[in-house]
Amino acid sequence: MTDLTKLTMAEARDGLAKKDFTALELTDAFISAIEKANPALNAYVLQTPEHARVQAKDSDKRIAAGSARPLEGLPIGNKDLFCTRGIRTTACSNILGEFSPTYESTVGQNLWDAGAVMLGKLNNDEFAMGSSNETSAFGNVVSPWRRKGKDGKLSTDKLVPGGSSGGSSAAVAAGLCLAATATDTGGSIRQPAALTGTVGIKPTYGRCSRWGIVAFASSLDQAGPIGKTVRDAAIMLKAMASHDPKDTTSVDAPVPDYEAVLGKGVKGLRVGIPREYRVEGMSSEIQKLWDDGIAWLKSAGATIHDISLPHTKYALPAYYIVAPAECSSNLARYDGVRYGLRVNGDNLIDTYENTRAQGFGKEVRRRILIGTYVLSAGYYDAYYLKAQKVRTLIKRDFDEAWNKVDVVLTPTTPSPAFAFGEKTGDPLAMYLEDIFTVTVNMAGLPGMSVPGGLSSEGTPLGLQLIGKPFDEETLFRTAQVIEDAAGRLTVPDAWWMKG
Repeated sequence: MTDLTKLTMAEARDGLAKKDFTALELTDAFISAIEKANPALNAYVLQTPEHARVQAKDSDKRIAAGSARPLEGLPIGNKDLFCTRGIRTTACSNILGEFSPTYESTVGQNLWDAGAVMLGKLNNDEFAMGSSNETSAFGNVVSPWRRKGKDGKLSTDKLVPGGSSGGSSAAVAAGLCLAATATDTGGSIRQPAALTGTVGIKPTYGRCSRWGIVAFASSLDQAGPIGKTVRDAAIMLKAMASHDPKDTTSVDAPVPDYEAVLGKGVKGLRVGIPREYRVEGMSSEIQKLWDDGIAWLKSAGATIHDISLPHTKYALPAYYIVAPAECSSNLARYDGVRYGLRVNGDNLIDTYENTRAQGFGKEVRRRILIGTYVLSAGYYDAYYLKAQKVRTLIKRDFDEAWNKVDVVLTPTTPSPAFAFGEKTGDPLAMYLEDIFTVTVNMAGLPGMSVPGGLSSEGTPLGLQLIGKPFDEETLFRTAQVIEDAAGRLTVPDAWWMKG
């Protein structure tokens, strides 16, 4: 049954409907794969095999009774930022310790109500702060991809899977789940999807409820899926999205059937190419990837239009003021008093300081300090208020662009996957990994990464699509054309299964 792990979500759904295999057999195949592969990849921080088997057995009963739900019996992974009732949720930080929520995130509940099976909790950068999954308290996630040398042989260098949703992207790429939940604050769905040859979509801000998701930056965070294919991502997002009265930022709007728009093509679609994304020093292979994407869409009947997004160059510095500011506010609740880690001191202030010093990792402490600084009385106007004004200008740029185009095409990342340690010594170099993605979060727009090809070293490269608010359907239509032209990427050698 190990071949079952190679199925896409759509194929597995069809196989269950035809009774080619049972939900329990499908689930057991993934459990076995995780047990063998996780020591090498570290994608899961908590495996829940018995919980998964209970859900799978229930799904088999529903299938037999003819009452299957949309995701009935389909095993997925759940990022450790989503609260799970009675199951440890840590945001991959020591400060939450063995915290076990008494409630389920709305996105998670939507998935379980749709019949999905949870295989476990997936690794991520601590509190989703990172671009490489090197800040997790549980250690690095290793990408299943490896570079090829000039001799064509695979290197033994361990590559990052992207972040913060590195556990999600690695697990999907390695066949350790059919699809996975993820979150995106500045690119944390799209960037790891690009680096692992998977498909990831950050929907419009407000499309998915944030209730029960451990907060990083509340005005930027948004949940979304990572899947093997465009169709799988469409299936997942349909189930994840909903209006939620518990979340005041959740938008009360109908959720379209994203899968239904696949195959409609892009004839007559106006595709924008922003000149500001042609950044200085962009590698020739990223430029070629972009040119290939333009050519594929043009040959499919789309029209290509040069556009300007003049405030793009300010997006990254503005983001790294807004996000740390909100993080410093959100993370103030972790004080060692109510839940999680507690390191006692001589008095209450000492307890606060000891708990936060030992509970938070280096990158989280860095962002809290930056955020506290820009929110302080002497600097609020000079930094935070100005960054919010820039954010408005970024959104205005896109509003004007939508008068001319229907969708925007850019690269997802400025480079392919890099090795562990290559950028951790230089935070600015790491932050630049989000240079193409942060504008989407700052403007609250939907963004999607779809594989576009391989680098000269044989590792994945992604193309990013940016859409109008709540027009994820156009992203799926366009992404399907790119996927059909580029072909689906699969890891050439399952070295992580060989011990």
